[in-house]
Amino acid sequence: MYNIIEYGDMTQHFLLSAQARTLSLKEIYKGGEDKAYQTFREMRWTETEGEPVCPKCGCCEAYDISTRRKFKCKACHHQFSVTSGTIFASRKMDFCDLLAAICIFVNAAKGISALQMARDLDVQHKTAFVMCHKLREALAAEVEGLKLSGDVEIDGMFTGGHIRPANYKWNRIDRRLTRHQTGKRRVVVAMRQRGGRTLTFVTRSEADGVYHVNQNATPCARIHADEASHWDVLHERFETYRINHSEAYSHADVCTNGVESFFSRLRRTIRGQHHHVSPRYLHQYAHEAAWREDHRRMCNGGLAHRVIGLALAHEKSRDWSGYWQRSAA
Repeated sequence: MYNIIEYGDMTQHFLLSAQARTLSLKEIYKGGEDKAYQTFREMRWTETEGEPVCPKCGCCEAYDISTRRKFKCKACHHQFSVTSGTIFASRKMDFCDLLAAICIFVNAAKGISALQMARDLDVQHKTAFVMCHKLREALAAEVEGLKLSGDVEIDGMFTGGHIRPANYKWNRIDRRLTRHQTGKRRVVVAMRQRGGRTLTFVTRSEADGVYHVNQNATPCARIHADEASHWDVLHERFETYRINHSEAYSHADVCTNGVESFFSRLRRTIRGQHHHVSPRYLHQYAHEAAWREDHRRMCNGGLAHRVIGLALAHEKSRDWSGYWQRSAA
């Protein structure tokens, strides 16, 4: 994918060009419910060009129950739909609205809040909240089990746990002391392969990132880290390069600028869209920001196509099925 498009003597960034806009809400709603349904069928059963395949026994012959948009397997008589067994299982939204939600989700450069999604689709806030988190769970599965190689940058970003200072000076406390902390402060540790993918982990200490490097980097990886002392142990196992940020941000190709670029996107996502993120769900927001950063040069139609494919390939969510029927604390 080209980053710069040339027009005579003028140059334009790819994301500002028409090639980056290959999907719009207008096209989705203009196509209608039947076209959206057919899109999901073709994405779910790509090998049979949209013809249903039983998720229970794998039989390719099924009766079509068109009145309910369901199928009945001729072999095992199991009834299923295009979303059965996927992260969209038990959905109540129309396929057109579901496709529109994905379009809105990928079009938001800094992510989108559940409140805005609810207003755009005219649904309840909790419906949009669960839908967005289901999509984030599907995105995270794309890098599950992936090990990074080559030049890998590692760093951490503190977020949450803000303590508002008291109004009067004599009532204020030292917010740096442990006894005054709220316990909600977390560290997003990110590993980013140059020219590759980004892995994120939510921990209580940046030093915990050493464990994740050992688990998710290949032995031949070249690690780039800052001057923090807890990264010293990486020299024992990996070819490690360090950069002292008090002296320079990069030197002779040694830097952590790539992972810092991801942190910049994550900060803008939290501050500009969500304003507050609970530590319980921080890992999903970090996964989403990493996915957006890794696919930032892809057109929005390609992004939507990838999201639908990941969602339909993902099994039924354990965390978000029946979320509102039990305690959400």
